[in-house]
Amino acid sequence: MDEDILDAFPLREEIALATGQLVAFATDLLRPGWKLWQILIVLALLLAAWLLRRWAGERMTQWMRTQAGRPKWQLRWLVIVRNRLGLVCFAALVWMTFLIMREITWPSRSYLIGLAATIGTAWMVVSFVARLVRNPFLRKIVNWSLWVYVTLFYLGILDETKAFLDSLAIEFGDFHLSVLGLITAAVVIGLLFMLARFLAKATGSRISRNEDISPSMRVLVVKLLQIVLYAGAFFLGLKWVGFDLTGLAVLSGAIGVGLGFGLQKVVSNLVSGVIILLDKSIKPGDVITIGDTFGWINALTARYVSITTRDGREYLVPNEDLITGLVVNWSHSNSLVRLDIFFGTSYTDDPHEVRRIAVAAASGTERVLTTKPPVCHIVGFGESSVDYILRFWITNPTEGLTNIRGNVYLALWDAFRENGISIPFPQREVRVLGDGGSEGVGRRPGTGMSMPGD
Repeated sequence: MDEDILDAFPLREEIALATGQLVAFATDLLRPGWKLWQILIVLALLLAAWLLRRWAGERMTQWMRTQAGRPKWQLRWLVIVRNRLGLVCFAALVWMTFLIMREITWPSRSYLIGLAATIGTAWMVVSFVARLVRNPFLRKIVNWSLWVYVTLFYLGILDETKAFLDSLAIEFGDFHLSVLGLITAAVVIGLLFMLARFLAKATGSRISRNEDISPSMRVLVVKLLQIVLYAGAFFLGLKWVGFDLTGLAVLSGAIGVGLGFGLQKVVSNLVSGVIILLDKSIKPGDVITIGDTFGWINALTARYVSITTRDGREYLVPNEDLITGLVVNWSHSNSLVRLDIFFGTSYTDDPHEVRRIAVAAASGTERVLTTKPPVCHIVGFGESSVDYILRFWITNPTEGLTNIRGNVYLALWDAFRENGISIPFPQREVRVLGDGGSEGVGRRPGTGMSMPGD
């Protein structure tokens, strides 16, 4: 009874048939004769290629270290060739062996060696072509997929393998989902993603060089282009392999509602990023201050803004913080920035002369604008000094603010010393009164401690 039930499933028959064919093929190859000898020769060539790769790889590495003056693209290709020396050596050895055996013996006695040479060459070509894929994980998938494909193709069992994978399927009415369909979809989507990435990079570089478009709009157009290309590649790949996208649309709508509630912060950052790009309030290259962070905007992404400070730290500020918080953009509408510094001088110095000297010192400092001359005003009479404010303008805040303030302070110091202007500092005189008003003798009130002179 159980056997009848199992026989009702065609999958069991497919697996049994494939297993039987594989066992028969392996038995035929391992039978004593020229087929077995050819397999042993190929295995020996594999071992020889591995040993030759280790020997030549070390020497090639040492030689490459002496070629530091070569262009980077040449060094990069030398590294690629070195990493594939095993396949190169195997293909060369097996082709030499095949040509020699074809001349000294019957063609049937070198057929498997010729097949191994063809497959080995195809593997080598695939390994070089796969370098066009930049992503390491995707590159490995493409590499192994093409290796399997060319192997099955040259072995002549590609159609049988496709029929077997297509039989491993789940069916619900008209819906047919097989392992072959999933593999085909993954391959097609992967190739379309590569094409979309190439188009996005090529088009994005041209848009980024277009000076007629504002920097923020360039970033927005590039991001929208990437979204359209990648989404189009994904859905086009599914449609190409026969997936019905009607049910997927309903399912994606339900998933979108759930994600909207669960990922509110992420969605808020995405929307805030679009708003920032549209209103052009912040763009790459701007100098901003947010909280205690002062730096330059490197990049605007869908989730955050990259800000690099003068000490080399890179802050990733969420887009929502830039929309809802207070942001100082030092180069939003223009690059003019006014800076204030405070100082004090002695009451014995003429304030009119102090103001003249301070303005002259600031005007002679590099980066301080002379078209908008510095001004100096008295802001108060302190306990030990007359207090002043010195105001000056600069046009290049991207070169730093602290350094220009320091240079102006240094110019004031030199000018004051040259003109005899003193910068006072607080001084306190402590007088100790003893009993009966005599100085130098006494006790501190409310304590049992004796003061000096007791």
